[in-house]
This record gives sequence, C-alpha cells and structure tokens, in this order.
Amino acid sequence: MASAWQRFESMHQWILENGDKRTDPWLLVYSPVPVACIFLCYLGVLWIGPKLMKNREPLNLRVVLIVYNFAMVCLSVYMFHEFLVTSWLSNYSYLCQPVDYSTSPLAMRMASVCWWFFFSKVIELVDTVFFILRKKNSQLTFLHIYHHGTMIFNWWAGVKYVAGGQSFFIGLLNTFVHIVMYSYYGLAALGPHMQKYLWWKRYLTSLQLLQFVLLTTHTGYNLFTECDFPDSMNTVVFAYCITLILLFSNFYYQSYISRKSKRS
Repeated sequence: MASAWQRFESMHQWILENGDKRTDPWLLVYSPVPVACIFLCYLGVLWIGPKLMKNREPLNLRVVLIVYNFAMVCLSVYMFHEFLVTSWLSNYSYLCQPVDYSTSPLAMRMASVCWWFFFSKVIELVDTVFFILRKKNSQLTFLHIYHHGTMIFNWWAGVKYVAGGQSFFIGLLNTFVHIVMYSYYGLAALGPHMQKYLWWKRYLTSLQLLQFVLLTTHTGYNLFTECDFPDSMNTVVFAYCITLILLFSNFYYQSYISRKSKRS
C-alpha cells in the first residue's frame, strides 16, 4: 500500500514539475487536483441532480438559456479569432507545428487562448446542469457525459504541456463548430416559433462529425511523419477522436436515419 502511494506521489510530483512554466501560474493549471475535484462534483451533480428534481416541476430557464448560449457564441467567436489570427501571424504550419515555449507576445497570445479554450470546457459543464434543472434527462446520454467529462482533462493536459503548436488546430475547428452549435441552441431557446428556422440541426451533427474526421486525419498524419510535437499527445487525440466519430455516428444514425425509417 505504501509503495502504491509512493508511486502516486512520485507521479503527482512529476506532473507538477514538468509542465509549461508559462501556464503553471494560471487558474486550474498547475495541479490536476482542482480539475479532478470539478469532475467529481460533475459526477455528483449527475447522480443527485435527477433525484432532487424527480418530484419537482422543471424550471423555466428560457432567459438564462438565451443569455448563456449567446454568451458562449461570443466567447467562441473570440477564441476562433485568436486561434486564427495568432496562428496566421506566427506562420503556423497546418501539417506540423511544434510548440513555441518562449515568452514572445505571439507565443503568449497563443498560450492564452489555449487556456481560454480549456476554461470554456469547464464552463460547458453547465450544459448538463441545465438539462437536469429542466428535467431533460433523455439528453443525459453517454455521449453527452463522456464528451463533457473528458474534454476538461484533455485540455487541462493541453494547456499544462502543449499550449500552442498543433493544439491550435483542435481549438480552431472546435470553436468554429461551437459558434454554429451555440447559435442553434440560442435560437431554439427563443421559443417554439423559431423551430421552422432550425431545420439545419442534422447538418450541425454532420459538421461535428466532419470536425472529428479532420482532427483524426491531422493527428494521424503526424503520427507517421517527423514532427517536433509529442507523439503521446497526438496518440491521445487520435484515439479520442476515433471514439467521438463512433459515438456521433451512432447518434446521427439513431436520430436521423433510424427514426426516419421507423416513420416510413
């Protein structure tokens, strides 16, 4: 038991000491403990939330959802702009881009938007809380929980060790998708009269799938070429994107193909 604890302490110490010294002082970055606590609280809310709401009426969060979703659109626009402009000014390569660990203005600007992207994943855990408060428990699928729960760890590691470099491509694609996605949710929150304008939900799912295919291709390419970016990170991203392709493909099939065939 003591030996296992010593190995755990040794691993924790290694994590603390080998991060990016530029990002270590930033909120939630230095140690994995705060993010792990957030994740445990998230699981706790998932467990106790539906039980507390079982005999209660669903809350009307229309105004909150409108404000939240359009605020997330604004944040996503800001991050997309920063990823795009900073990578362009830095002459980033879309094929292979090492991390610039210097404290130059552009390197710090890229690291900063990587942190904001990580923090946006923490904010997005509120999506689940809204489902619970509105008693939309059917939306609490494995895909939803898996995606939200794992992204905070993935991007904590990204900011801790590789705040920049090829990581920017993930942020660039995902923030663009989230501009579209939160715009859809914001419009839907305006009321039932908007439904006739929201015929494009199927294409939003297609866009999400395309995003993961592009990321899988991008990281897969770099696993088989010489690039000064950690293969361990590329491997994690590659494997993670494969799981999301499978899960989103299943969601697409169940939502748009299987359901359509049942109607006919």
